[in-house]
Amino acid sequence: MVDKRAVEAAVMDAQRAVAEFDGACQWLAAARQGPMEPLAAEVWVFDEALAQVLLVKHRWRGWVPPGGKVEAGETPREGASRELLEEAGLQPELLPDPAAVAVRSYHPDYPVTLGLSYATVVDVATRFVAEDGQPVAWMRLDEVWESYFPDDLFRIRQHAAWMADRMGRH
Repeated sequence: MVDKRAVEAAVMDAQRAVAEFDGACQWLAAARQGPMEPLAAEVWVFDEALAQVLLVKHRWRGWVPPGGKVEAGETPREGASRELLEEAGLQPELLPDPAAVAVRSYHPDYPVTLGLSYATVVDVATRFVAEDGQPVAWMRLDEVWESYFPDDLFRIRQHAAWMADRMGRH
């Protein structure tokens, strides 16, 4: 079960997210009425040109952003940072506003849960350290990659375009 601090942080971040998918805020409002399933958090790591995203090759989900379950005692933002460190060896500062909030199931046998996506930008030359058995690689946003979540490519591209617009890069 998710603790009160994590739920409150998730609500605040969900409201501040640049994009909402799957009726996530409405789902979260209803889910708060009872014991909640674990929250999920991930990081969309972009290169400085906003042309690539760093992904992890999960054993059955395919290429996905670094992320996972928010652990007891941490907020979704803290969980995203921890997962990024564990899966890619990176500790960059996450951008202030979450990139997206969505509702999804991370396995066919699991119930749906709330997932928060955070974003950061790192130099493409930054060294990363992959977890054993989970390669990490830069993927171009103008190409397609194999993923359990086919909507991710569009959502991540959309956020990169939003960031480029905000930075005056058209």
